[in-house]
Amino acid sequence: MISLVLLLVLLLIQEAMALSEPQLCYILDAVLFTYGIVLTLLYCRLKIQVRKTAARFEKSEEVYTGLSTRSQETYETLKYEKPPQ
Repeated sequence: MISLVLLLVLLLIQEAMALSEPQLCYILDAVLFTYGIVLTLLYCRLKIQVRKTAARFEKSEEVYTGLSTRSQETYETLKYEKPPQ
């Protein structure tokens, strides 16, 4: 089992060493370019979803625009006054 793993590792190393340096750079550049495009698309998609959610929230807030808050608090503090002596 271990010898099989070592054989596979050696084959992979030989294949990697077979690539000349410019070819390896081109492959890495292509991977990074694709990664950048995918991340940019995901970021734009997220921004669009946030804007749609904010627009829906603003529309639901229109229902409450005519209402006002209560002017009197539910509980008022008691004022303790000392009796005159």
